[in-house]
Amino acid sequence: MIDHRPAASRPHTRIDWLDSWHCFSFGHHYDPANTHHGLLLVSNDDRVSAGGGFGTHPHRDMEIVTWVLEGELAHRDSEGNEGAIHPGLAQRMSAGTGIRHSEMNASATRPVHFVQMWVPPDTEGIAPGYEQRPVGAELDTGALVKVAGAQGDSAVHIHQRDAALHVARLSTRQSVDIPVAAHVHVFLASGEATLGPATSGAVVLAAGDAVRLTDEGGLTLTATAEGSEVLIWATA
Repeated sequence: MIDHRPAASRPHTRIDWLDSWHCFSFGHHYDPANTHHGLLLVSNDDRVSAGGGFGTHPHRDMEIVTWVLEGELAHRDSEGNEGAIHPGLAQRMSAGTGIRHSEMNASATRPVHFVQMWVPPDTEGIAPGYEQRPVGAELDTGALVKVAGAQGDSAVHIHQRDAALHVARLSTRQSVDIPVAAHVHVFLASGEATLGPATSGAVVLAAGDAVRLTDEGGLTLTATAEGSEVLIWATA
């Protein structure tokens, strides 16, 4: 099944420092028919204004992957990890038995745009952890890069054997094959693209659009504009 979700159909949170669009139920936006796709529970498309951000708050038993599209996001947590996340840097935080962290715009003059995604761990009660790794060089080739997963070919390791995040940064007419899994979530973070079989019937995607695939294979995503960046979760 191919389920196209246009950008404007997402729940929206707007406050003075935050402009956030949610692919799934989040916070006070609750819809029992829209709580997840496969193992992907959260995919928030966030813009945080200069000087703003999420103050220190707790998480437990969740694998959290943050992907920055523009600007820099400053991370600090109760395990002593801190640093600025920028485009092309893969980052994950394992909440495990409990962790507190903050995420603030690292700039006092310009906004930061990022996508934050949550999947549950396959084992609860692990020790909290943090990892980051640059993948910009691989993305510049136009390849589909496995940014997060349980296997050794992933840039950063998540504690969920049945989920993986792939990212591609594409120029016009560049294509990538969509991974095959029981549940695949395709999110076009920027640019324009088409998604479909190589022959016909392509879905036209704009920035912020998502497609939920269920037991669907043989699909290709092709960029139709420069700077098209796609985030793809393949899960059980």
